Amino acid sequence: MAPPICLVIGGVRSGKSAFAENKVVEFNSLSRNSVLYVATGVAFDEEMEDRIRRHRESRPRDWLTLDEPVQLAEKLSHMLGEAGGIGAVIIDSIDVWLANLLMKFQTEDRLTQEQIVMAEADRLLRLITDACQPFVIVTSEVGLGLVSPELLGRRFQDFLGTVNQRIATVATEVYLVIAGIPNKMKSTPME
Repeated sequence: MAPPICLVIGGVRSGKSAFAENKVVEFNSLSRNSVLYVATGVAFDEEMEDRIRRHRESRPRDWLTLDEPVQLAEKLSHMLGEAGGIGAVIIDSIDVWLANLLMKFQTEDRLTQEQIVMAEADRLLRLITDACQPFVIVTSEVGLGLVSPELLGRRFQDFLGTVNQRIATVATEVYLVIAGIPNKMKSTPME
């Protein structure tokens, strides 16, 4: 039986991270191994430093943390391959990771950016679907907002929408969190 993959999607300050943290605890309840929290944020300014600090302080102290803004699949595969019992994994968040990728390759043309983003997303999805651990993946929903007036913003929205769809396809559960209320969108019975 393959472990569950849960996608938690919502807007900014929707409560998606708190719900995802509860979900990863549920997935890890039968394991004696540590939860691995994969954080993708980068502290570019004081507000982001504060946001990251509050997220870090809210997590249980016995959780392991991998801070990785760009090379998610590569660094995560090393963590999962190391001896020492990693239980459930939470990735928070795909949208921040994708924004970091776009910032790194912002001088590339659209086709090159899309190829890079989709290749990295596919690497991450292969790793997740082949893993022995349950995963909870957090991301933002960008399809309900306005179209960005900036070129890079529109690319971000387009690419994230596609990546979110790819994750939702392989996920066994998908939740949309609105105002702190999780709404189950998909549930695949576990075999």
